[in-house]
Amino acid sequence: MNPLTTTERQPVDDFSWVPDGFVWGVATSAYQIEGAVAEDGRQPSIWDTLSHTPGRVAGGATGDVACDHYHRWRDDIEMMKALGVDAYRFSVAWPRVIPDGDGPVNPAGLAFYERLVDALLDAGITPYPTLYHWDLPQALQDRGGWTARETAELFATYAAIVAGALGDRVTNWVTLNEPRCSAWIGHLEGRHAPGISDIRAAVPASYHLLLGHGLAARAIRARTSGAQVGLVNLLSACEPASDREADIDAAARFDGHANRWWLDPVHGRGFPEDMLRLYGTDLPIQAGDMETIATPLDWLGVNYYTPSVLADDPDGPLPYAREVPAPDGARRTLLDWEVRAEGLEQVLVRVARDYGARRLYVTENGSAWADTVAQDGQVHDPERARYLEEHLAVCGRAIQLGVPLAGYFAWSLLDNFEWADGYEPRFGLVYVDYATQRRVIKDSGARYARVIRSYRERAGAAAR
Repeated sequence: MNPLTTTERQPVDDFSWVPDGFVWGVATSAYQIEGAVAEDGRQPSIWDTLSHTPGRVAGGATGDVACDHYHRWRDDIEMMKALGVDAYRFSVAWPRVIPDGDGPVNPAGLAFYERLVDALLDAGITPYPTLYHWDLPQALQDRGGWTARETAELFATYAAIVAGALGDRVTNWVTLNEPRCSAWIGHLEGRHAPGISDIRAAVPASYHLLLGHGLAARAIRARTSGAQVGLVNLLSACEPASDREADIDAAARFDGHANRWWLDPVHGRGFPEDMLRLYGTDLPIQAGDMETIATPLDWLGVNYYTPSVLADDPDGPLPYAREVPAPDGARRTLLDWEVRAEGLEQVLVRVARDYGARRLYVTENGSAWADTVAQDGQVHDPERARYLEEHLAVCGRAIQLGVPLAGYFAWSLLDNFEWADGYEPRFGLVYVDYATQRRVIKDSGARYARVIRSYRERAGAAAR
């Protein structure tokens, strides 16, 4: 419970770097925490299908129960109040609101999110709903999923319905979470739902995801005045594994694949020509699409976890760039991800400098460890606390360099279903005993709470 106080992490408690109105938040997603996958009219998503396919998820895990948030959301709001956060980024499950992705609205599903939003507001916590966090209704996947233009159009219809229901209480909206993962990991690498490995599916899926984003942004604004609409991308700090020209070129390719493909179109620059040549697949462009994809953003969300160090891999899969492991002696998380906070600073500075972002949020940032409950009943996770402090410190440095960073959302509020990795990796500031659903605030959560409390005390003193 004691704060970490080494000199290199001291800037976290300085707070001279924090602008007025800075948002302190936590984040989750629907399939990772809600459970109740067959209750109150919800129908299967592509992640229900994949997780129930033998061999696709570590330990045979599924999101059937997860953190049982659907029934325990009041307890989870109490956890947020204990942490002192003033914002909560969650996702709305499309198959809960429109079970088949198209057709009748499920009143019970929509009512769940209305209750959640009302309770958040009563607790003084600002909701930041994400409309799509990878859980496409399986019924739409059966009709082509994101490879079909229809899905982008139906996503806009769904966005309009949710905005119409919640827009009188919600200002900040996210259209998509990490479309890079939906397209590349889900349709090219095949590790995530829907489990396809085909560039001829992945490129159209990537295109329709961004088209769906633009259509949804317009639909939200049409249904609610004053909406602030953002898009959340997983961005990588890319560097070559050596000074060999082949590795330098590999890092540039990976940057195009992981970053520029997702940033250029939404900023009106079109899709990168070098990547189009590399993929060798035509885009299904129709008149007006590029303008729709470039619908102006009110803010951009940055998800960052670890840097990407690339080596040339001419015989490997697209983009022929292999991510190399962290060097011996480097700190690594349970998922073998290198801990390097400077990568977050690099990403934030680049997006602000190269794309002229007006407002940025760190919408996900966290680390996975094998946490356990100690004999004293607490969860002592010094590595996560250190990770948190280091990344908050570089947020401060980025702001001092002129980055318009408006907030930070820790990933995650709760330990949860970690997609293909199942339940072993724990990202939460709050420990979840999956057998009993008991919640325990970890030391890292207590540390985050102290950071927030100290900021508010200092801001209050400055205002007096």
